[in-house]
Amino acid sequence: MNPKWWKESVVYQIYPISFKDASGDGIGDLRGVTSKLDYLKDLGVDVIWLCPIYKSPNHDNGYDISDYCDIQPEYGTMEDFDRLLREAHSRGMKIMMDLVLNHTSNEHPWFIESKSSEDNPKRDYYIWRKGKNGGPPNNWESYFSGSVWEYDSTTDSYYLHLYAKQQPDLNWDNQAVVDELHDMIHWWLKKGVDGFRFDAIAHIVKAQGLPDADNPNRLPTVRAYQLFSNLDKVHTLLQNLHDQVLFHYDIMTVGETSGLGPHQALDYVGDTRRELNMVFQFEHMYLDAESPGSGKWNIKPWNLLELKKVMSEWQTVLHNQGWNANYLENHDQPRSVSRFGNDLNYRVESAKMLATFLLTLEGTPYIFQGQEIGMTNPSFASIEDYRDVETLNFYHDMREKGMPEESIMKAIRKKSRDNARTPMQWDNSENAGFSKAQPWINVNSNYMEVNVAAAQKDPNSIYNYYKELIALRKKYKVIVYGEYKLLLPLDPEIYAYTRTCEDERLLVILNFFDKQPVFEWPREINPEGAKLLISNYKPSSNENVNKLTLRPYESRVYLLDS
Repeated sequence: MNPKWWKESVVYQIYPISFKDASGDGIGDLRGVTSKLDYLKDLGVDVIWLCPIYKSPNHDNGYDISDYCDIQPEYGTMEDFDRLLREAHSRGMKIMMDLVLNHTSNEHPWFIESKSSEDNPKRDYYIWRKGKNGGPPNNWESYFSGSVWEYDSTTDSYYLHLYAKQQPDLNWDNQAVVDELHDMIHWWLKKGVDGFRFDAIAHIVKAQGLPDADNPNRLPTVRAYQLFSNLDKVHTLLQNLHDQVLFHYDIMTVGETSGLGPHQALDYVGDTRRELNMVFQFEHMYLDAESPGSGKWNIKPWNLLELKKVMSEWQTVLHNQGWNANYLENHDQPRSVSRFGNDLNYRVESAKMLATFLLTLEGTPYIFQGQEIGMTNPSFASIEDYRDVETLNFYHDMREKGMPEESIMKAIRKKSRDNARTPMQWDNSENAGFSKAQPWINVNSNYMEVNVAAAQKDPNSIYNYYKELIALRKKYKVIVYGEYKLLLPLDPEIYAYTRTCEDERLLVILNFFDKQPVFEWPREINPEGAKLLISNYKPSSNENVNKLTLRPYESRVYLLDS
């Protein structure tokens, strides 16, 4: 089993700007997070993942860092952070930082020096090139639309940014950059943080020579994943980071690595690789998109058979060789109950079913703030309600191309990153108890019904179901370490699997839709010896022992006779 504390942990992701405002300015802050530690402890959380809290101009909500060793003033001070760290540790919880190593803000002192002249000592901290044929150096497209190159007149050159133009990419071919980043990570570890989520870590190496991507359709820009994602040298750089810095601390690490499958993931997380503990995969996040990446806005219905195939492959390939990081939503994705469940007629049932799925897979589960009460996409009426740079860029880009307004808004309501970024819904008071001031982004209009205070009082709430699931995960070793085996691979409605660890065996049955399919017990499993551990419905008294007629979005977890 190779037991580790981070395998047995439940992680709760906090998006600080939207979690809890203690200062009363409409922006969440560190004192707000500290005020809710008892809530998180009661839920059963072991690790708190804080999205970036560093000093930043906030063009991309903190993922554009201007000072790695200072706190964003709206969030508080370093003293506020130190107190949060102490208070979390005193409750037996750990703090994982979100660290952006692929790029900085264009207001970082390094970049200000870098762009000042071609002979500045920090010029090569970033990736600069002269233009080509009167335009950018190559045809790569940014994740946030348009070219990855931004022209700067100071030196008549272009700098590279895979994301927003305010996020210039660091040059990891420069050893001085690597040394600076290693020193900074050491600084945080000495302070006592318990781990890192490495943002966009798969992109820190670009193809040598920065060649044009294939462009058979002669488009102005094209996605060039193969030229800046998961290249071989990324592993060398991560092994050096591990051996020189991370190895010396008992911490957890998770990398954001889009564009790979489980076999490639083992290059990052294999037990002998000396790189990362786990990575976030994106394959299940692409199931409702016509194509990965920019194609996310071109929506198609997701398919349960495809979800089974993707998740089963990750579960089986990594078993006994690496470790999974499991999630269904985060700050970059829509709310899972609006995406994979039914937020209209079966919000509670489908949210509980998805919780059962998340917390019974092998791997460390990541819960995003509000997921535990079944928060939904807000479906804002107007583009004026949105704040996300990626969403706004997509909107303006599509308007320029002549796409109808309602078609654009339909895609945005489904896929905007702001779907997950509305303020945490604490109670039914003004602004959902998030702040006494007007929040930086509007609260979801359903906060009167969907909020923590109401959920805590209701024994049948989604929140209390999460608590029960987390408690079961801590009680039964099989839920953490058990080997996964898919059942009914071709059933279009039921997702079922077993987990087996030594003398413990688990059966998980999930109905992913609002129909009533029949689950027939496999011959090798005796239903008479099955103990129901948890379900989102009360079992009916007249159930057929060998055939279960599942209710809409029903989930069941059984402990089986060994």
